[in-house]
Amino acid sequence: MQSDFILSPASQTLQLCISPVPQTCIAMDSNHQSNYKLSKTEKKFLRKQVKARHTLLRHEGIETVSYATQILVVANGGLGNGVSRNQLFPVLERFGQVDALLMPPDKPYAFVIYKTIEESKKAYVTLNGKEIVDDLGQKIILYFNFVEKAQWKELGLQALPPGLMVVEEIISSEDEKMLLESVNWTEDKDNQNFQKSLKHRRVKHFGYEFHYENNNVDKDKPLPGGLPDICDSILEKWLKEGFIRYKPDQLTVNQYEPGHGIPAHIDTHSAFEDEIVSLSLGSEIVMDFKHPDGVTVPVLLPRRSLLVMTGESRYLWTHGITPRKFDTVQASKNRKSGVITSDVGDLTLNKRGIRTSFTFRKVRQTPCHCSYPLVCDSQMKQPPPSFPESDKEASQLEQEYVHRVYEEIAGHFSSTRHTPWPHIVEFLKALPSGSLVADIGCGNGKYLGINKELYMIGCDRSQNLVDICRERQFQAFVCDALAVPIRSGACDACISIAVIHHFATAERRMAALQELVRLLRPGGKALIYVWAMEQEYKKKKSKYLRENRIGQVKKEEILDDASMQELLVEQMPDVGNQNSASSAPSISDSQKGGCNSRKVTNSKLPIHTNRTSFHSQDLLVPWHLKGNSGKDKPVEPFDPIGSHDPSPVFHRYYHVFCEGELEAACQTLSNVSILQSYYDQGNWCVILQKV
Repeated sequence: MQSDFILSPASQTLQLCISPVPQTCIAMDSNHQSNYKLSKTEKKFLRKQVKARHTLLRHEGIETVSYATQILVVANGGLGNGVSRNQLFPVLERFGQVDALLMPPDKPYAFVIYKTIEESKKAYVTLNGKEIVDDLGQKIILYFNFVEKAQWKELGLQALPPGLMVVEEIISSEDEKMLLESVNWTEDKDNQNFQKSLKHRRVKHFGYEFHYENNNVDKDKPLPGGLPDICDSILEKWLKEGFIRYKPDQLTVNQYEPGHGIPAHIDTHSAFEDEIVSLSLGSEIVMDFKHPDGVTVPVLLPRRSLLVMTGESRYLWTHGITPRKFDTVQASKNRKSGVITSDVGDLTLNKRGIRTSFTFRKVRQTPCHCSYPLVCDSQMKQPPPSFPESDKEASQLEQEYVHRVYEEIAGHFSSTRHTPWPHIVEFLKALPSGSLVADIGCGNGKYLGINKELYMIGCDRSQNLVDICRERQFQAFVCDALAVPIRSGACDACISIAVIHHFATAERRMAALQELVRLLRPGGKALIYVWAMEQEYKKKKSKYLRENRIGQVKKEEILDDASMQELLVEQMPDVGNQNSASSAPSISDSQKGGCNSRKVTNSKLPIHTNRTSFHSQDLLVPWHLKGNSGKDKPVEPFDPIGSHDPSPVFHRYYHVFCEGELEAACQTLSNVSILQSYYDQGNWCVILQKV
């Protein structure tokens, strides 16, 4: 037996809808509701129903109503839950005429609009709390609520990235069969073309082997045998018909099981010519193309289709395949290749099969002179720095990739830092009136005026940021967080927000923590925030990952300051995959109480791809300067493509912290107790007290 209650605004009576089989609905006056005791099953359902309602409001801004309407929101019944249109629609239409079933992409809910209110009420009473089986065979319980309107974030109209082309049915089914059968995945290991098993796929190389350790090919060591003979006639045909301009001399064959993928990457500029083509065999797939400004375009690659990347799509946009077992595609039977549209009334799930891709490239024999120097390894003025092996090298790294950068970007950086983070505001407002508080690494001073009852002073390594604080009438001065010119024991509280992750060695990070403790009086408290390695925690993505802007984002939907990197520019793909950045060892899985990462020596720091998960603890994060950084100069629009008047890109060094790492470091401090340790939207946080 299951239940829910609806408060009718007209009668102000409480209707308790009890749904055994058959369904009944008992109306009770609110004065007598206490006489009715809910069963354990009814109470459990009621809790789930209320939780679903609160979750929709808190995370999606969907407000349910307490009276019947034609529109129902179906919690747990979305594409993001693995529920397809073909599963949900037949269940819903049993209760009346469905005018529309709206299923936003990647969301765990759907909207159903019935012809009449009576039909929606019937579905509400009968289906609430009922199980359906998703496309993976798992049971999912649906929870229904009435809403006044179906709402979701509209996606702007999208087009294929410039230079991208998808040619459908480029080969026959007979040719597809021959190509698939030509790949021997079990041949002798002595053969230089023997398949390699990467983490998420099987791969074979022909012509030249692609070396994942440096993301390039050895141009002086071609593999024996060249490309398979079966490819010759197909390539000649493509040349003749104008689909390709060069005859490739390198082939990579990848085999993907359902649920596997490849991280976003740009094929190394210096390794291959402009044209890269990929043939999809065995199953269709959705590939995501991502522009440096954050726009993502999902593109359907049908079975037996040819993807051709040239120009901007090849050199500037990353491309990758999200690891999942279902893709969101158009529900229309006549769906074609190309961009997956934002029509939520025509989206469903498509189960992946085993897909084999034949990716053909032409090895480049001369440096790349493309029009995208900011992301071109041939044209970069200097390679990324190496991981520091001494305190001197760490200091030099911080000087170049932290201090100098913030001086250059201060104006632009300040314009993006305006919304205080709620838990930090809560900490400051809970302090006793008259407390002396130091903000170590205060930036533009956004926390210095939060609580007028406190005496707050800020310091920062950047003169330009301190000048901005002073313009706002805040007390601030320039200093290094390792040597703060304040008397020991003078402060009632300190805050260090997004600072300690900029120190390049564990010893220097510990020194920064010790300096905070030195400033505190006995009983004084410090709040510390650092960026987290785990941008997905307890099966929930941080806002940094969730707010991946797709298409044209409305101004009010752009990330607020709770995400540290709302304006970062994506440049290089993840470590260990084909890209134009050097690779570096990634850390091992974090363990309880600490993070065991390998000692990285003589290795180039990887450049992070914005709004993706971290694959290395020590990395460079790009900041694409918009306009002049001077605080008196207006911020001009930025055109990230092309070579004319390019805006500068700066790279900031970060050490992202694993779960338990910050807490473990604080536990080694003398005369300190940890009051609280928590995770807050992609950051690890500690409140400590000096004892």
